[in-house]
Amino acid sequence: MDFSPIKKAIVSFEEEKIKKLIEEFIEKGIRPQEILEHGLIPGMKEVGRLFEIKEYYVPEVLLAAETFYAGFNMIKPLLIENKSGRKGRIVIGVVQGDIHDIGKNIVKVMLEASGYDVIDLGKDVPNERFIEVVDQEKPDILALSSLMTTTMVHMEIIIKLLNKKRLRKTVKVIVGGAPITQEYADKIGADGYAEDAAGATRLVDRLLQGNE
Repeated sequence: MDFSPIKKAIVSFEEEKIKKLIEEFIEKGIRPQEILEHGLIPGMKEVGRLFEIKEYYVPEVLLAAETFYAGFNMIKPLLIENKSGRKGRIVIGVVQGDIHDIGKNIVKVMLEASGYDVIDLGKDVPNERFIEVVDQEKPDILALSSLMTTTMVHMEIIIKLLNKKRLRKTVKVIVGGAPITQEYADKIGADGYAEDAAGATRLVDRLLQGNE
């Protein structure tokens, strides 16, 4: 089966075309997992590659993400019936006081495109909310984003709260955002740092799947 038209539709932001293609594939009896793995994921991976080499920028990635979700949302109910196919659960959010969420949104779509379940808490998320959700949802990874030097301090506070509530050993914490560095991630005791969405996906793969 040739899944390349789905990949091409994502790379060229053809939302209506991808809906039509997904419909046709489902009607032909192609499994949703195959559509995801051979069509949708390669499409977003190509977008990630183009973003890394600076052929695509944030606006193009967001357009591609909208196209991806147009297709993904059609097969998501079918995928939920077979949860065993998912790779892991991630909680993601922008820390308290910070309303900049474009980077977080790109990371989210790349992680979902890679087969992870992502719980998105949005932006300006209170510290205690992260703790509550980690306790309730038992994610494999907590991904924290900050775009401001004045809000990045909340990452350290969240990690300290996880320790205090004895939840730190149950979840890996990764951090990212413009002012964040590997040095800062090490200083606050995070499990990993990535400077962009493609790097975040590789980091999660490495932490959860043992892949480089």
